[in-house]
This record gives sequence, structure tokens and C-alpha cells, in this order.
Amino acid sequence: MNVLLIGGGGREHALAWKLAQSPLLDTLYCAPGNAGIAEVAACVDLEVDDHTAVAAFCRDKAIGLVIVGPEAPLVAGLTDDLEAQGIRVFGPSKAAAALEGSKGFTKDLCADFNIPTAAYGRFSEAPPAKAHVESQGLPIVVKADGLAAGKGVIIATSHFEAHSAIDACFSGAFGEAGAEVVVEEHLTGEEASFFALTDGETVLPLATAQDHKRAYDRDTGPNTGGMGAYSPAPVMTDALCARVMDEIILPTVAAMKARGMPFKGVLYAGLMIQDGAPKLIEYNVRFGDPEAQALMLRLKSDLLPALLAVAEGRLGGLSLDWHDEAALCVVMAAKGYPDSYKKGTEIKGLDAAGADPEVEIFHAGTTREGDRILATGGRVLGVTARGPDIGQAKDRAYAAVDKIAWPGGFCRRDIGWRAVGRKD
Repeated sequence: MNVLLIGGGGREHALAWKLAQSPLLDTLYCAPGNAGIAEVAACVDLEVDDHTAVAAFCRDKAIGLVIVGPEAPLVAGLTDDLEAQGIRVFGPSKAAAALEGSKGFTKDLCADFNIPTAAYGRFSEAPPAKAHVESQGLPIVVKADGLAAGKGVIIATSHFEAHSAIDACFSGAFGEAGAEVVVEEHLTGEEASFFALTDGETVLPLATAQDHKRAYDRDTGPNTGGMGAYSPAPVMTDALCARVMDEIILPTVAAMKARGMPFKGVLYAGLMIQDGAPKLIEYNVRFGDPEAQALMLRLKSDLLPALLAVAEGRLGGLSLDWHDEAALCVVMAAKGYPDSYKKGTEIKGLDAAGADPEVEIFHAGTTREGDRILATGGRVLGVTARGPDIGQAKDRAYAAVDKIAWPGGFCRRDIGWRAVGRKD
């Protein structure tokens, strides 16, 4: 089978690396890909926003399955336009992708179907949003409703800060994403990520993970797209996973079906665990980045049949096997990220860093120029290792990091600190 993978980040490299191992695969194409993905797939210059061009490519290359990595093409309706031409796609429809594309949509769904989440208000104008803030306690969370590349969430510790965040949204700081604003209760506890495949009927839970959003050690500095992750998340006990399925995932899948927009793809629930109980922070409608890097290193089963089963609506009866070992991903980013950063700096030592068979170096923002690997993005590498436990996976990952010569980059040195220092 020929497969087209959409995307060019670390998540897509991890997926491509795993897909390339499938005996079902003939040729793996990736649009646009990156320097790392080019080692396991044929990278193609395809304008993903041009759905007609994508469909034509699929027909020309006899693509049996399209796998959409990032959220933006899903929210833009790529799945709908390809399926209308008989092309199988792993990824939800435009309507179902609203679970990530509109925070207000998801909050309303939770309210209507009694799915536990933070209390909230939804506003299309600044004055009522500010009035709502004045009636609430602090801190409080202000979110741009739409996709804002991970930058549309502000945790305000004062009413002034919350009002400024509301003004920023409505003044266009986040583009169309800020046309509506969600103001919600600030949840406290421990965050975790829960993933499940679903074909709209059957739900197959995957492994758990925990992300590190802040740029610097001990969760300080600005929020980012993710500076590292590990799997499994010790906070997610079997009993808690069962609660998440029963109280959050299964009701969501049933709700989407009831609304005539069945969800097919991977549901990524960002959770807050508070006093042993889970609440939904938000949904993503694709694999996490950098969580996918850790998950793919732990997945023992062939990934391709599972994604194909989701696309064809026959997930029932399918199961996946996982390595018992833990996996941990350290993101190496360009200095200055998540703000301004320099592009084109050279990265050396990747072969030495990846020599350990338990280590994989997943590329995100890279390009190859002759024999040189250059950084082209903010988050650039995902140095990922497997080990008997999270502590040993962490040691292997950082041993690999230390072999990479990249003066233009930085990373956190404490990925996995919650798990390694856990007392319970």
C-alpha cells in the first residue's frame, strides 16, 4: 500500500519512522517532510492547502491511505474533500475537528453531555467577557476560541491581565482565532495526556503520556508547543484510565455521533488530575507533539493496520501491543524559542547521538544542505529514548543530547522530573 503522510514536524517523523516498519507499506510519501523524514519516506513538494492538488497526487500515486498529522488541514476540511473523491483518510471531518478548532464548541459539548471540565463562559464581545472576569476568582484562564498555534491561552493572575488578554484576542492578536473568547476556571493538579483511536463507534485507548509545556526547567518561562514528554504517565493508574474512558472519552464519542458528526481518528485529551479525579482541559484531534515521539517508541504493534481500520470504520476487535519499557523525548529548540530565533544554524553529531539502538532522533524543523543538517524552526529535534523505567530512559536521552553539537540550540534538562521524583 502507498501512504501519504501530511506534515513536517517531529510528530510526523515519529509516525513516518513507525509506518516505515510496516510490511503492508509499499511507498511512504510525506508532504512536506523534513531532513529526518527524508530518510524513511519520499518527501514531496505538495501544497497541502490545495485540496484538489492533494487529491490529484493521491490518484497519480495510487495512495491507499492519507494520514493527516497536524490540526490545521483537518480543521480546513481536507478529510472531507479527499473522502468525497473516494480516498481513504485517517483524521476527522471538518465538523468533528471542531473539537480542537473551537474551544467554545468543546466546552458546550461538555456542558450538554455532562463531561467533567472547568467552568466557563463564552463571549463574542469584550465588555461581557470582562464583566464575567470581574465576577470570578483568580487566577483565571482566557482562551482564543480557534487555532492559535498554541499561543492563544493566557493564565491571568489579575483582572487587569485578564482584561488585557481579552482585548488582545478581540483586537486581532491571534487572527481569526480570537473572534470569540472562552473564559474559564483555572484548574490545578497534575496534567496528563490520554490518547484513543476511534472509528466513530469503537474506541481503542492508547498509552498515556505527560508533556512539559514551559520553556525552562521546573516548569518556568513561557508556554511552548512542548519541550519534552514521557510515556507512560505514572499518575494515570489503571483505575484512573478507566474513569477517563467512562467519564470523558466514551461520552464524547457518543455525543459526536448523536450530533451527526462522528469522530474518526485519534482523540487526544489534555487532562487535569485533581484530587484523583480527571477533568478535560481541552481536546486535540491529532497525535501530540512531542508525545507521539514517546508513544511510537513504545508501540510494539504495526501502526498502519490500526490507522487503516479507523479510516474504514472497522476498529472493533483490533488491539495493540506496547513495550513495557518507558520512553522519554527531550526537545531541542532554537535559542530564543518560543519568541524570535535564528534559522540556518548547523547541527552536528547526530549520527553519534543516535548510535544507541534504544535512541531515536526525530527531526522537526530541519533541512539538509549537502552533508549539513540545518535548523529551520523553533522546535528542531526530539531526542527520544527507551528504558526499563522513566529514569533510565531519561538518562539515555540526555546522554544522546550531550553528543549533539549545536551551539544555536537549547533544551530543558529536567524532562521527566515529576515521574522520577514521584513518591506515591
